[in-house]
Amino acid sequence: MTAEDLKVAKIKNGTVIDHIRAGRALQVLRILGIGGDEGNTMAVLMNVPSRKLGKKDLVKIEDKTVQAGQAQLISLVAPEASLNIISNYEVKEKYKPQPPHTVEGLVRCPNSRCISNKPEEPIVPKLSVESQDPVMLRCVYCRAVLSGDEISTHLVE
Repeated sequence: MTAEDLKVAKIKNGTVIDHIRAGRALQVLRILGIGGDEGNTMAVLMNVPSRKLGKKDLVKIEDKTVQAGQAQLISLVAPEASLNIISNYEVKEKYKPQPPHTVEGLVRCPNSRCISNKPEEPIVPKLSVESQDPVMLRCVYCRAVLSGDEISTHLVE
């Protein structure tokens, strides 16, 4: 990307999530718990040209650190994504989040009758990653299946 292509100013401190599959930036924002009223300055670019993906989305969030569990979920909905940690306008760390083998306490089982969805039960939701392309999670308790597109709608509050 050249300076002429730059659509948004650099951020001083925060996180840039790059190489998100086109159309998936909103799922990434849901995973991060961002609805828009948190007060962070952010930029969401969607369907921008990409040599690697053809088109991609990009998310820049000022003063936000992505937690390890969030990064793992992002890797499931956006497998090509890279996270850039920005400090004083410089990239201090860049990494590609790795998908987990198990997602524990982050995503609810899609089966409303599953024991992990019962408020009176002290059981943490636990789903195994059965497939990464396409993404498929399976509840370890009731064996219900959750597709990658459903992850952001089943996040644990």
